[in-house]
Amino acid sequence: MNTYDPVKRAIDIALGGVILALSLPIQGLVACLIKKKLGAPVLFRQQRPGKHQEIFELVKFRTMLDVDEARGLVTDAQRITKFGAMLRSTSLDELPSLWNVVKGDMSLVGPRPLLVRYLDRYTPEQARRHEVRPGVTGLAQVSGRNSLSWAEKFDKDMEYVDKRSLTLDLKILFLTVAKVVRRDGIAAEGDVSMPEFMGTPRG
Repeated sequence: MNTYDPVKRAIDIALGGVILALSLPIQGLVACLIKKKLGAPVLFRQQRPGKHQEIFELVKFRTMLDVDEARGLVTDAQRITKFGAMLRSTSLDELPSLWNVVKGDMSLVGPRPLLVRYLDRYTPEQARRHEVRPGVTGLAQVSGRNSLSWAEKFDKDMEYVDKRSLTLDLKILFLTVAKVVRRDGIAAEGDVSMPEFMGTPRG
């Protein structure tokens, strides 16, 4: 256990709680707009692996239309709307995840929580990303976000796990704000977000 971890958790509760409270009016407005433009439900909920691979329910704002084969709405690229893309590019869709931070499922800073089905695709080194709580933002996000390859993202995740500190967290939070303002690195080339991780070739 890193000696910074108890301090990190205290910061998550205090700062995460303050940001959550201050963002409630914005979240209320976003929720109303989602209900009008995308319909119900307003929130996106999905099981994700957290610290020590324990499963929790991630909560975000919904950004996509429902799957509807009759209307040709199947892939992510077909289902996302301009409004949903705006929510993602400004990271407004992440605001409900602050509740996950306050609860202790997540941290403000850490490796992003990925899909449960990826768990058996990691190498032992990549699986070390679960030694810490997943974050709303992380070193990979401020280093290129979805413009990075999976290998590059995992390298950044491991770098964070090994070097996590108050100084590094403050730097990542500052860079996150700058990235959001510039709407930088939102999607990988040719994808709405990131292509599915199929595992790292071994041998």
